[in-house]
Amino acid sequence: MALFNATFLISENTELVMGGSEPWYQPASNRYPHHRIFFAHGFFRSALHEVAHWCVAGRVRRQLADYGYWYQPDGRNQVAQERFEQVEVRPQAFEWLLSLSAGQEFEVSLDNLLGDFEPDRYQFTERVIGETRKVLTQGLPPRLQLLCDKLQAHYQQPLLTDQVLVQAGALLLERIGSSATERVA
Repeated sequence: MALFNATFLISENTELVMGGSEPWYQPASNRYPHHRIFFAHGFFRSALHEVAHWCVAGRVRRQLADYGYWYQPDGRNQVAQERFEQVEVRPQAFEWLLSLSAGQEFEVSLDNLLGDFEPDRYQFTERVIGETRKVLTQGLPPRLQLLCDKLQAHYQQPLLTDQVLVQAGALLLERIGSSATERVA
């Protein structure tokens, strides 16, 4: 929170705030002068995920509650889950870059424990890895780049390179493969 707020409170009028059970984004208003990103239960990973959504959102979306995004809660059917995954690839790619920059473990979030089918975690992880490599190749957006730089310096992490992503991606996929094998056994 301190790194984010020191970096963006003045320049973007945005602060990261520990919230309750549900994360959300609230734009500035007459009642509160700053845009606020609330993350769930003080969890580091929740903060990174919510900040990733903020980094994806453009200037217009940052004026809307929860960026004006569609969200259907846990319990989605296959069509709704596919739609969820489609809109979550980029934010989770950004989250993974932030996680690597902070030296934190990452795994994709499919958010559908109560759904009527089992989403393909391995395939979604492959999509997130591919999107992350694409973003790195094209160049990180300025807010994401700035925060990754701050996190890397603070947590003494290496620069993000394609080689780092390839190695970390292989580990992500290996963990998923291992847990799938354990579930079957």
